[in-house]
Amino acid sequence: MKLNISMFRKLLLMLVMVCSFTISHAQERLVTGTVTDANDGMGIPGVSVVVKGTTVGTSTDIDGKFTVSADATSTLIFSFIGYKTQEILVGTQTQVNVVLSVDTETLSEVVIVGYGQVRKEDATGAVFTVKSDDFNQGTTSSPQDLIVGKIAGVQIISDGGAPGSGSTIRIRGGSSMSASNDPLIVIDGMPLDNRGIDGMSNVLSSLNPNDIETFTVLKDASATAIYGSRASNGVILITTKKGKAGQKIQVTYDSKFSIGKIKETIDVLSADQYRTLVTERAVDHSSVNPALLGQASTDWQDEIYRDATGHEHNIGVSGSYKNIPFRVSAGYTDQKGILQTSEMQRTTGTLNVNPSFFDEHLKINVGVKYMAIENQFADKGAIGSALRMDPTQSVFNKTGIYGGYTTWLMGDGSRNVNATRNPVAQLQQKDDNSDVSRVIADFQADYKLHFLPDLKASMKLGYDYSDSNGDVNTDLDASWVRASSTGVKRDYTQEKKNELVDFYLTYNKDLPSINSKINVMGGYEWQHFWSKSSAFEVDRNAATIEDSKNETENYLVSFFGRANYTFMDKYIVTATLRKDGSSRFHKDNRWGTFPSAAFAWRMSEESFLKDIDVVSNAKVRLGYGITGQQELNSGDYPYMGTYRLSDSRTRYQFGNQFYTLIRPDGYDEGLQWEKTTTYNAGLDFGFFNNRLNGSFDIYKRKTEDLLNTIPVPAGTNFTDRLLTNVGDLENNGFEFSINAIAIETEDLFWELGFNIAYNKNEITRLTNYDDPNYRGVETGGISGVGVGNNIQINAVGHSLNTFYVYEQVYNSNGKPIEGLYVDRNKDGEITTADKYYAKDPAQDYNMGFSSNIKYKDLDFGFNGRIGIGGQMYNNVIVGGRYQEMTVNEYLTNMPSEINKSQFETAQQYSDYFLEDASFFRIDNITLGYNFTKLLKPLLGFDFNARAFATVQNAIVITDYSGLDPEVNGGIDNDVYPRPRTFLFGLNVKF
Repeated sequence: MKLNISMFRKLLLMLVMVCSFTISHAQERLVTGTVTDANDGMGIPGVSVVVKGTTVGTSTDIDGKFTVSADATSTLIFSFIGYKTQEILVGTQTQVNVVLSVDTETLSEVVIVGYGQVRKEDATGAVFTVKSDDFNQGTTSSPQDLIVGKIAGVQIISDGGAPGSGSTIRIRGGSSMSASNDPLIVIDGMPLDNRGIDGMSNVLSSLNPNDIETFTVLKDASATAIYGSRASNGVILITTKKGKAGQKIQVTYDSKFSIGKIKETIDVLSADQYRTLVTERAVDHSSVNPALLGQASTDWQDEIYRDATGHEHNIGVSGSYKNIPFRVSAGYTDQKGILQTSEMQRTTGTLNVNPSFFDEHLKINVGVKYMAIENQFADKGAIGSALRMDPTQSVFNKTGIYGGYTTWLMGDGSRNVNATRNPVAQLQQKDDNSDVSRVIADFQADYKLHFLPDLKASMKLGYDYSDSNGDVNTDLDASWVRASSTGVKRDYTQEKKNELVDFYLTYNKDLPSINSKINVMGGYEWQHFWSKSSAFEVDRNAATIEDSKNETENYLVSFFGRANYTFMDKYIVTATLRKDGSSRFHKDNRWGTFPSAAFAWRMSEESFLKDIDVVSNAKVRLGYGITGQQELNSGDYPYMGTYRLSDSRTRYQFGNQFYTLIRPDGYDEGLQWEKTTTYNAGLDFGFFNNRLNGSFDIYKRKTEDLLNTIPVPAGTNFTDRLLTNVGDLENNGFEFSINAIAIETEDLFWELGFNIAYNKNEITRLTNYDDPNYRGVETGGISGVGVGNNIQINAVGHSLNTFYVYEQVYNSNGKPIEGLYVDRNKDGEITTADKYYAKDPAQDYNMGFSSNIKYKDLDFGFNGRIGIGGQMYNNVIVGGRYQEMTVNEYLTNMPSEINKSQFETAQQYSDYFLEDASFFRIDNITLGYNFTKLLKPLLGFDFNARAFATVQNAIVITDYSGLDPEVNGGIDNDVYPRPRTFLFGLNVKF
């Protein structure tokens, strides 16, 4: 009986199992769907679709579509690198469409560093990356405009509003006095020659901003020392866009149309105001001649400025063809300037191919960038002339001479050579143009050894070639040509080559047995810089003024290495060493060694923080390193004795013959590197799953062997002043940045960013001996009163380019008393010994802020900056003095500020002309709308379209009385104004 019951139970259990299996399989069905990108609505190929808890799964095809077998109780897991993983219960659905959002935390894990990349959490140096999605929007004909205000400690000051104009970039202030303070710029692993290209105002304007993927800035020595002798001023790494493996073919088209308007002009006396002033002063001043007044009312600034139109078009095709990722693009920009006749036209093309072979053991990257730029330069001297030209004169004369442009004449009918030139004639009678072509090509092969996969060999070949030529032609009827031997035709050419060979090995190994990871890299680099140029200029009589040719080159040979060690994913040590040899120095000083070391502690991985959900990241960084400076601004052979031919105006007469002389130049055979030692401490933090994140850094930089031009005793060299290594300079400061995702819902997203940086530099030594009478090296040339005048000084105990001025005395009504200054040394007389060291032009605090809001398909954002503490010398109003109203039979207008100062004579060294240059600025305001959801159903295929409008240089609030509180060097002297630009654009992707 027991046996029968047991058998029955077994049979019943088997029946239940069979029924369950049958029912289960009866409920299984095919589930289909599409996986798309949340940003652009495009299908994502290669997404993993797996039934949770099983090995059943598939991947999306090139259109993002998939088919998988599942039942009602199944949960599908959708995952792809760089996107947030999603889990969806099948239920009754037979079609499951999924939208994946970008996982910003995952994407930011890898950052580019010199000769490789590291996980962000493993970075020990002060490294900051800005991706293309976060770039500033607007008319970005100059790539550096993309990151203005985005990175703490990185200050970018435009050199003016001309199309394609350059910018002065400073990372943590300047580390040099006489040598270059520009950072090293590396494009796709190719270090550029920072020296300019003839015919271009900005070496970076040859790169299309639309092709740039990321900007990475290396700020402290632990990050920059891998670039050794060129890294004292920081390093900017630029990577361009590339195709991705498995990506379907994607086409993008971007277009922009803009109109720039002059925001404001310098307030000068109007024609009526000027007539009144001349008439009134003629009563008591015989030199003032009202008969010279004209009958017109001309706003000369209005005559030289215009609304500047521009348009830009870029098309790119990227994807993967037969498993070969590629990207090809073409772009065209035509941007006119607000100053009449100025214009830039740029054509660009790029090709990037990055295939993999042998199961991804061999990776190849090939990139070619081509640029052709046509520049039409306007004579910026017209800006100053427009301020000083008599407003009662008309633009054109009635006689037709000098091309029909009104010109001041002497009593004999000849042109008055001292008088202000007609600004319209300066623009229209001078044709200054250039054509520049440039090719940057790079090839990189990374081979992961089959027999030792942890070891990778990399070879980088780079080639940067530019060819430029220009012509400057002036009409023979131009008044300034007929009155002097000024050149009427000048031609110039230049060729430049920059060649690179890199080879390095990287060993990367996880050691789980001791909970460690090591990464060791070492290599060799060879770089060659070569240029050849010529210039030929003649005057109106076809007499040669200049006929020069120059060819030069220099080499840089380097050995470098870096080691990273990580223990327990919490303690990280990095050490780098680079040894550079430069042909710019004597063989006894040719080699320099540049080490660095850094330590990072990921506190958030410690037990006392790991279980605190609110803390998602906390990392302490400490760094030390030495970097160098070889951009001496003194040619490729500064240590060698050189000779030069005298020009045609300084030849020696012997009898009736004139002989060209050969003149030796002074030199210092012992010239060597400037060396900068940097100490850095930093904290990276993140809260609430990194929705609130940022960093704080404090640093000290000391530059030794500072280059300085010092006086030398007569007869000891071929000059009375010599460039040599003598001096020290220190920079101290801090940086703080914070970013927050304030709101993140299905329909609404709001992100905020803010950064602040403080930097102060001080010169601590300038001579090899103590000299109480040595006040420093004067610099900062000013115009308007004679020649050779300087308003700044570099002196021990003060910042670079400190203003050096007299302290103005004022009366009880606050009016400056002309010629009366404070007798600071109390010797009873006013001499140069009474000048004092005022402030310097650099802002003490620089801040950047941004806000981006997305509500459904609508987006709105702005970027701005704040500068506090800088000073500006207003050289524009220095010429405002009554003495200049009537001189040598011509009239000169002046700024309306003359009504306040009422200076009779020049007071150019008075601190009256120093002004606070603090400012609040909104650089960009953008409003956009995404039409994807409207257009995709109509078109039937993946399509993304966004239209936007931008106001650039939108708002500036400042107490500075000039046009712009940001002028490189702190001396405002007729700078090309930056326009306010209204831009309309369209981005299309399909």
